[in-house]
Amino acid sequence: MISPLAHIDPAAKIGKNVRIDPFAVIHAEVVIGEGSHIMSNAVIMEGAHIGLACTIFPGAVIGGIPQDLKFMGEKTTVEIGDNTTIRECVTVNRGTQDKWKTAVGKNCLIMAYAHIAHDCILGDNVIIANSVQLAGHVEIGDYAIIGGMAAAPQFTRIGAHTYIGGQSSIVKDVPPFIKAARSPLSYAGVNSVGLQRRGYTSDTINEILDIYRHIYNKGLNITQALEYISENFKDTPEKKAILQFIQDSKKGIIKVHSKDFKDED
Repeated sequence: MISPLAHIDPAAKIGKNVRIDPFAVIHAEVVIGEGSHIMSNAVIMEGAHIGLACTIFPGAVIGGIPQDLKFMGEKTTVEIGDNTTIRECVTVNRGTQDKWKTAVGKNCLIMAYAHIAHDCILGDNVIIANSVQLAGHVEIGDYAIIGGMAAAPQFTRIGAHTYIGGQSSIVKDVPPFIKAARSPLSYAGVNSVGLQRRGYTSDTINEILDIYRHIYNKGLNITQALEYISENFKDTPEKKAILQFIQDSKKGIIKVHSKDFKDED
């Protein structure tokens, strides 16, 4: 049902069975997928592509122009994946010439007052808690969870299956499969609970834990650790993902909190 009190530009493309509540505003060149729900006072701006069965709560603004002085009005987009929920007062800006888009994957939950800036790329099944602030060009892997009021500056990368504690300042890259907490943000063990919930076996989790022991707890520098892991661990998707992530890091990865830190509480 589309309320007659909603404002919908004739150039917007609205799928079947879309619900648009009173006082929602839908701009031109917007696409809203079948079965989505746009609640009152949400604003969906030019260049926003909303997937199937998404829910956009009141006060959210999707597709605002980038908060970037280099932006010259180029045609860019925001892409919101299927079955994603965007809660109250979230802002998601569209991209710039860097990636030409900002993207949020499928089955994500973006909680109230979060900000996702231009050219951010979020994977599937990501959870962003209340008031998380992501600057431009941040990349987040599948199944990552970021606690409330955390913030990441430009070009930060956060690996898949990570768990980052609330109020964290994420100034270094966070490799996949781990927990990160404390100040400064530090390695806090492997995200074993999250991996178990997603069907990872005990053997695989133990292998990931052993890899990170060599990165963080054996007194090796990063180059030495990566060489040892490459030569002495069997090739698995998890090993390849960890090594590739660290090798691609331009900011460097977070460190361990202290020498006497244990892998698990």
